[in-house]
Amino acid sequence: MVNQGGHAQGDGNCRGDSSFSRRLERNSPMVAAKGEARNSKGTKKPRLPSIPEDQDDKKIWDGYGDDRDLSSLIPGIGRDNSISCVLRCSRSDYGVVAALNRSFRDLVRSGEIYRLRQKEGITEDWIYLSCGINEWVAYNPIRHQWINLPNLISEDVFAFSDKEAMAIGTDLLVFGKDMTSHIVHKYSHLTNSWSRGTPLGMPRCLFGHASMGHIGIVAGGCRSVTQVYSYVEMYDLETDTWTRLPDMNKARRLSSAVFLDGKFYVVGGIDADRNFLRCAEVYDLKTKHWQVIPDMLPERMMNDLGISGAPSLLAVVNNELYCANHTKMELRKYDMARNRWSVVGHLPGAEGSPGWGVAFKGCGSCAVFVTRPRVFAQTVALYRWDPREETPRWVCLGEGPRSAFVFNCAVMRC
Repeated sequence: MVNQGGHAQGDGNCRGDSSFSRRLERNSPMVAAKGEARNSKGTKKPRLPSIPEDQDDKKIWDGYGDDRDLSSLIPGIGRDNSISCVLRCSRSDYGVVAALNRSFRDLVRSGEIYRLRQKEGITEDWIYLSCGINEWVAYNPIRHQWINLPNLISEDVFAFSDKEAMAIGTDLLVFGKDMTSHIVHKYSHLTNSWSRGTPLGMPRCLFGHASMGHIGIVAGGCRSVTQVYSYVEMYDLETDTWTRLPDMNKARRLSSAVFLDGKFYVVGGIDADRNFLRCAEVYDLKTKHWQVIPDMLPERMMNDLGISGAPSLLAVVNNELYCANHTKMELRKYDMARNRWSVVGHLPGAEGSPGWGVAFKGCGSCAVFVTRPRVFAQTVALYRWDPREETPRWVCLGEGPRSAFVFNCAVMRC
C-alpha cells in the first residue's frame, strides 16, 4: 500500500496503474505482441514482433476491388490520411502494421513513421533495463508489458566491463570495452536487432550522458581513476556521427547529466584527485559556451550521496529537475533561481541502497524509480510518481526481471 505522503509501505506488492495507462494510451487498436519467454511469475513475456520480409501484397489486398495502389497504404483514403491513422497507433503495434504490405513495412522500417510522430508531438516513452549480463528488457507503460530484447552477443570482457546506456530516437547505445578498445553496441527498435555502433572519438567510460530528440551528448569520463577527462562529444542519430564540443571547465568522471530547458547539464562527479565535485556545468547549444554553477550540490547533500561514489540520481520531469537521494530515501526538487534543493517526498521500495543497482528516470510526465520492492526481493519493481496529481504518490507499475540489480537503464522516446 502507498500512503498519501508518497512513501511506499506494506508488503510491496505491485499492481498495474490503470489511470497511468489511460493517460499514456493513444486512440489506437492494441494488438498484443507474441512470444514464448516468461517473466518471474511464470506468465508469458512477449518479444517484439519482427518486421516481415517481402510477401505477396496482392493476396493481402484481395477483396478491395481493383484499388490496389499500395502507395496509398490504405486503399480509398489516400497516403496522407493513411499515415495520419498509423501515427496514432501505439508503437507496439507497428510490427503488425508492417505485416500488412510492402509500403507499410517500408514506412516503419525506414523510421519515417517515427520522424513524423516526433514532428506531430506523438511519442511514447518505453523503459529499457539491463538486469542481467548482456540481457535487456523493455517495459511498455501503456500495456504494463515486459518485452524481451534479443541478447547482446559480445566478448566476456565487454559483458563484465563498466557500461553506460543512452537511448537516442529509435536506437539504444550501450558503451563498454572489449579486449583492445572501447566499443559501442547499438540496438535498433526498427529492426529489433543489435549491431556494432560508431565508437566515440575519445575512448573512455564512466561519463555523464543525456539525449534530446535525435542528439545525445557524453561528457567527461575516464580510462583510469587518475586519467579523467573534460572531453565532450555529441552524437547525431541522423548522420551516425560524433562531433567534438568545447571541453568542460573541470574534468570529471561518475557525473550525472540531463537536458533541462534545452540545455545540457553535467552535475557532480569525481576529479583526478578523487575529490567529489559539488559544482555543475551547463552547456548552451546555441552559444556553444559552458557556464559553471558553483555548489549546485550542497555539502549536506554530498555527504548523503557521496558515500558509495555512485553518480547522483537525476531526472527531468515537466522541465523540472529532481534528485533521488537513495541514502535518506528522499525525493528532492531543484530550484534553479535560488540554486537550492527541497524535499518533496520519499522514495519507494527497499531501503539501504548504496546508489548502485537502482535507476531514476523521467518518463513522459512522470518520474520512474526502479529498485527492489522489498529488502530480500529477488526482482526489481517500477514505481511512477506524477507531480501533476494533487497529492503526488508513488504507484507500483509492476515487478520485472528476476534480478535484484539494475546494471543500466534508459528511456526511449519515439
